Amino acid sequence: MLKPTVGPLLGHTTTDHARVFLRGDKDNNNPVFAGIRYRRKGDIAWSRGKFVRLFSYRDFSAVIVLKGLQSNTAYEYQAGWKSTLSPAHTVETILELPLQWPKDVYQLRTPPDKSDAARSYIVGSCRYLRITAGVPSRPALGDRTFAGINRIVEQADPPISAVLMTGDQVYLDDLNIIAPDRSHKDMLFKYRTAFSQPHIKKLMSSVPTYMMLDDHEIEDNWPTNRNKNDESLYANALDAYETYQASHSPAHELLSDGTLSQALPRYWYLFAHGDIEWFVTDSRTRRNLSMEDRRILDAEQEQSLLDWLINSTARVKFVVTSVMFYPDRRLNGGDAWQTFPAQRLRLLEAIRSHRIKNVIFVSGDVHGSLTSLLAHSQDPDFQVHTIVSSPFCNSKLLPYAKASTFIFGKPMARAPSGEYQYELTSKVISQDNFAQLKVTAQSVQVTFHDRDGAPLEVVDIPLR
Repeated sequence: MLKPTVGPLLGHTTTDHARVFLRGDKDNNNPVFAGIRYRRKGDIAWSRGKFVRLFSYRDFSAVIVLKGLQSNTAYEYQAGWKSTLSPAHTVETILELPLQWPKDVYQLRTPPDKSDAARSYIVGSCRYLRITAGVPSRPALGDRTFAGINRIVEQADPPISAVLMTGDQVYLDDLNIIAPDRSHKDMLFKYRTAFSQPHIKKLMSSVPTYMMLDDHEIEDNWPTNRNKNDESLYANALDAYETYQASHSPAHELLSDGTLSQALPRYWYLFAHGDIEWFVTDSRTRRNLSMEDRRILDAEQEQSLLDWLINSTARVKFVVTSVMFYPDRRLNGGDAWQTFPAQRLRLLEAIRSHRIKNVIFVSGDVHGSLTSLLAHSQDPDFQVHTIVSSPFCNSKLLPYAKASTFIFGKPMARAPSGEYQYELTSKVISQDNFAQLKVTAQSVQVTFHDRDGAPLEVVDIPLR
């Protein structure tokens, strides 16, 4: 058996199952299979290998589900792929062949089932990797940040429960209008290259990774810049996103036979760790730009988000939105929630009127990091926080956000109930960075780290 050409990538992981993405490769017209075997750390015997067949329409990749796991338990696993000369082989008969597994052993840990356990997370976005004429430009520059994240993972207490990548994991339009990726082949190559660098590969093989797309997974400021020639670009970009990012997410339903549903009716999803819950929105592909019903989330998603906010008993509710919920920018590019004020106000009024506590919006996009507090002029009990974390790796062609980028000192929104006003609760980080969130009974501690893992800023968000 051969090493995966991409991965293994550990996706959605619960107390009893884990989803692992991996890619093999084509071998002429011979059938190709990928497999995983695993064991509890400390055990000697491996599980029986679990295999799936790989197909070209998914770029010879697949997600294998490991079921029947125990909570708060460390596991080891091996992964590989193999081609066969006989077209008659199946995922059962492949086990009858003499298999020599690749020697690499990967680690994973299932989360504890204790509802009030402290948890840690890594949050970030915007990893720029330029590829020109099929050659990546300085790929180690962006991968350096993931080396820094790995240093934090190795020493984190409590252990890192998940990595949240909130958008622009790839830049398909890395030179924008000069040479954007438009073909399916080029997009897949970008993903393979971005996800195969050594430090990000190490990170994603052992820490559950949750992703959501933003505009650069399609093209800059999508769909505002969409034109009549973009239909194939859009279809190709979404297919690549579904293959490499959505495939291992909770958006796919886990079926009773231990496989994942092929249907993907939506990209947004929820996941939970005890009394901490995450709603990861799709704030990019369901937009309506008409003036009659202008919205960044479609009606179904907005209602699901409202139902969750109101009815969930989670102590801490994180809402991931790839573009900023707030603060607003002085130069409004028409891309963030600032341009959809009516829908934003509906969410805020629902949070305020239902007296929902500990709601924290998490986003990226702006190539700058910060925390901010939103308050209400007539309701001292209302508080909403935001954590912005961006970028993992910036391009020299793109600026960093600064404090002067944002509007402060005037109401963000007005309603009959009063005014919504925000203030910075951190400095604005204007360099490559990522955020570590530590959630305890008392607070969410946010530490922004530079690309080597050194702390830049620490903010404590009290929980109520």
